[in-house]
Amino acid sequence: MDSAGSDTVESGREGLKGAVALFHSLSDPTRLAITRRLAGGQARVVDLTRELGLPQSTVSTHVSCLRDCGLVVGRAEGRQMFYSLTRPELMDLFAAAETLLAATGNAVALCPTCGPPPANLPRMRPRDE
Repeated sequence: MDSAGSDTVESGREGLKGAVALFHSLSDPTRLAITRRLAGGQARVVDLTRELGLPQSTVSTHVSCLRDCGLVVGRAEGRQMFYSLTRPELMDLFAAAETLLAATGNAVALCPTCGPPPANLPRMRPRDE
């Protein structure tokens, strides 16, 4: 490969850094579960703890990470903090992922490199209405 081709590959990698960071931020099962839950509406850490069945410290750590990544925002109401997604486009990303998984027959779950999904994936508990 000549140096011009090499430059193209490097500039292509540079252009992918944002996407790599985005997908990395969602690659943790707990963070993915939190963002999927917040796609359904705002929640406090105590709500997420109860619904995901995880310790408060775990949920707080992952919410903080998502906030640092710019995917989640907190809104104070008195002494409580309500978290929500910063951008509705994240819900479109979830829908596109589900469509892709359905179209490929969930082949990624069978991939020896990327699958199967972790056994410790948090399970959502029903929300109290």
